[in-house]
Amino acid sequence: MSAVCPACGVAIVPGYAKCPKCHKPLLYGGGRRAAPLAGGTVADDRRFPIALIAVPLGAMIFIVLLLKTCSGGDEVTPETTVQPTQPATQVSGTAPAIEAPIEPGPIAQPTPQAFDPSVAIGELDRVLRGRRFWSSIDVARPRVDIRSASCDDPAMGPTIDGVAPTLRGAGLTRLRCLAQSGTVVFERDL
Repeated sequence: MSAVCPACGVAIVPGYAKCPKCHKPLLYGGGRRAAPLAGGTVADDRRFPIALIAVPLGAMIFIVLLLKTCSGGDEVTPETTVQPTQPATQVSGTAPAIEAPIEPGPIAQPTPQAFDPSVAIGELDRVLRGRRFWSSIDVARPRVDIRSASCDDPAMGPTIDGVAPTLRGAGLTRLRCLAQSGTVVFERDL
């Protein structure tokens, strides 16, 4: 089952596409050829792709509605009541009643209330975290305990002095700074 090269006459084993000696293409060469795809049951879909338009359009509508609801939408103005400019005249023969002017009562003076200690402690915690003095704060009225590894830091005193009026207003009068081991580093009045 050998073939012969038409150009040089050399015997060639089937399966070669070219002659090994002269490199001329063989007439029957090329090996197996792929059969062309003809026919089939799947027809090409030539319709307009609606999804390419509908999905982005739907997303845009959703975003607009979301922004409109989050921003509060249209502001509704409250209806104003119309005051009559002239008083109504009485039809009866009696004299109109004279209204006495309304005198304002005594104005209630606001009573000074002590701050909630949780607000003052939150302020102290915020200031300490802002200065990178990571600590835990406990309240045992009228004392505040700060447990921190930074109690020896020279900037701890001025930081506490800045928050001292808020702590005093909440009824806290003493402050202790404890090391992580629990030993008292300093204790002072606010």
